[in-house]
Amino acid sequence: MKQIVYLVTDKEQLPRMVTAIKVTPDCLLYELSQAQNMSTHYDFEISPKLDVMLSTTN
Repeated sequence: MKQIVYLVTDKEQLPRMVTAIKVTPDCLLYELSQAQNMSTHYDFEISPKLDVMLSTTN
C-alpha cells in the first residue's frame, strides 16, 4: 500500500495513493486517496504510470 497510481480515465492524471485493498468474494477493490477525496476502483481502472498523452489532450 501507499503506492502512487493514476486512474486510466482521469484527464488530469492526478496522483492517487493506494490506502486500502478490499477483498470481496468476486475481486479486489482498491481504495485510492487524492487530497481529501477517497474512491474505490477495480484493478483495471488504475495504472502505476502517468499517461502524459491523456493529460496533455484536455
